[in-house]
Formats: sequence, structure tokens, C-alpha cells
Amino acid sequence: MLKVGDVSELRVGAVVRALRKERGHTLAEVGAASGLSVPFLSQIENDRSAPSMRSLQALAAALGTTAVALLSAAEESARVDVVRADENRMPEGGEGRVRSVVRGNRQLHALEFEGTTDRGAREFVHTNDELLYVVRGSALVWAGDDEYEVAEGDTLYWAGGVPHRWKALEPDTKVLLVAVNELARLTLSAAKPEERP
Repeated sequence: MLKVGDVSELRVGAVVRALRKERGHTLAEVGAASGLSVPFLSQIENDRSAPSMRSLQALAAALGTTAVALLSAAEESARVDVVRADENRMPEGGEGRVRSVVRGNRQLHALEFEGTTDRGAREFVHTNDELLYVVRGSALVWAGDDEYEVAEGDTLYWAGGVPHRWKALEPDTKVLLVAVNELARLTLSAAKPEERP
């Protein structure tokens, strides 16, 4: 199990390679779909280079999945797990950083974004519900047809299927984004209530 360090210690490359082969894609096809070079993709697959979150998201989209799913598949899950403040960090692009604060394939995913993270350029739509919590600073969030400015201590919740994007408004902003894992959601909704004696 991964205990220390940043995302470069994760074995994301093996997951990417397995998924690419399972989907029947060549490196060139994934490169064309993701906008990443074939040599860089080869380095990722051989764990010689760690992608930024933006590169990982482009790669995940080309493979028909999400960056969080790739990261989750690359990590082991334990019944009880502590993710330390200096673990699982990766560059976001620019001055921002992102890290997964939940390790492995869980019933929920959580990402912490810090710095001048700008998620406003790309719109996301997930089938699962999400919650955005501003730990520090402020952010501008577009969810559905509305725009929200949220500050330290504020939360914003949106249901699955709502298009959304956001950007930090201050350089030291820290945002926690929590989402229900789609597979867990299916499991939870299919569960029957326990009978009481």
C-alpha cells in the first residue's frame, strides 16, 4: 500500500495501459484523442513520467473514464486509511495543485484543489452527486444555468447530471470536492433495508 509521497509513486501507468488495451486502442489513437504525445503516453504507461491532473483528465476522457477512476484503480484500498497532508499531490497546471484525499476505489471520491486552480475552462458533467466545500479563499462556480460565488466555509451541492465548472478567485484558495462513486451509488440504491428483530 502507498504510504508516503506524491502521485508519481502511484502505478497509474499500468492502469492506463491495461484500459487502453482492453478498449483496443493504440498509443497513437489515444494520443490523437487526448492531445498528448505518443512518447509522453509511453512514459506514463511505463511509470517513467507522472502526468499532471490536466493531462490525466485528457487521457481519461480519451479512454472513456475519469481521472479519479484512474487514480482510484492505481491505489490499494484498506478498511481504515490515513492520507497524510503531503501525500498524493500532483500539479494542476499553473500554480495550482490537486491531491486525492481518499485512497483507492471507495464509495466516495474526494479531491483537494489548492492555489490558482482554474476549472472554469472545461465543463464537467457527472452522473453522480457532488459537493464543493471552500476550505480557504473563494471560488466562482457555474452549476447548471447559474453562477455562484462561494467563500471560506461555504458549500455548494449539485445533483448528478448538472453541468459545472469553477475557478479559484484568490491565489491561496483551497477547495474540497467530494463525489459519490458511481459504482457505489448503484450498490447503495440496490441495497435493501435491514430487517430489525
